Amino acid sequence: MSAPPVRPAVRVGAPTERRNPLSVDLDLMSTRDVLTVINEADRRVPAAVAAVLDEIAATVDLAVAALRGGHRVHYFGAGTSGRLGVLDAAELAPTFNSPRHWFCAHLAGGPDAMWRAVEDAEDDDQGGAVEAAGCVRAGDLVVGLAASGRTPYVLGALAASRATGASTVLLCANPEAEAARSVDVFIGVDTGPEVVTGSTRMKAGTAQKLVLNTFSTAVMVRLGRVYSNLMIDMVATNAKLRGRMISILMEATGCSEEVCRRALNEADGDLKTALVSLVSGAEVAAARAALARSADQVRGALALLAS
Repeated sequence: MSAPPVRPAVRVGAPTERRNPLSVDLDLMSTRDVLTVINEADRRVPAAVAAVLDEIAATVDLAVAALRGGHRVHYFGAGTSGRLGVLDAAELAPTFNSPRHWFCAHLAGGPDAMWRAVEDAEDDDQGGAVEAAGCVRAGDLVVGLAASGRTPYVLGALAASRATGASTVLLCANPEAEAARSVDVFIGVDTGPEVVTGSTRMKAGTAQKLVLNTFSTAVMVRLGRVYSNLMIDMVATNAKLRGRMISILMEATGCSEEVCRRALNEADGDLKTALVSLVSGAEVAAARAALARSADQVRGALALLAS
């Protein structure tokens, strides 16, 4: 009987792999103390994200330029990082009515990896490169998601994306990552060692979720899919969201519920058209035409109707 093949092993020196001195007795603590240690560690994450806001802002500007130019934003990740990319991309269409092709999430191991670990998928740099070469185009923005900053699948995708003329960003929890020199923007969030050593679904994952939320929301704001701080491009797919549309119109215009319901009905359920009509006093047809002339931007449409 032949011996099983020896699988390669790599020792990673990223901060996320180091032991946290504050949790060395974790298994001896009471339940309440375990929760306290985790909570106190988590409190470090927002400050770590605040330290990289300039880099996130640069990434937002790259994404806005790409999308305005008819290009796309891609997330490439593995494990927790990749799943968070899928989650962020999936939530943008219902929240902001963004075209589904704007944000494309690629996960090492494919769709099955959302639910279970796919053996060695993250170690496949060629797999990442081939996937990127098949879908990334010049002018796109590619964001690599890797807690350690060294995941081969992600780095392979970034290298292939660069070769196509796409802009590249690496988001990780390792400020010392060597790959920082190989991308246009490097976002290294210093979250430090995890409470459970190497468990990057914890602080590193929380940081990536915060960064992705911050990034994609700011992109949508810059693209005019928010008016004031209101979701004006949302898709009303259930009763709660249809009610939220009425509430948004009432908040934005100061009109009564009855007036807002009528305006929304006259606009065939289009929130932006109803909003422009109510704020400007214009007929629905004029509001719709103004939105068309202003690339569907509410403030631009209002300026046209006021001139």
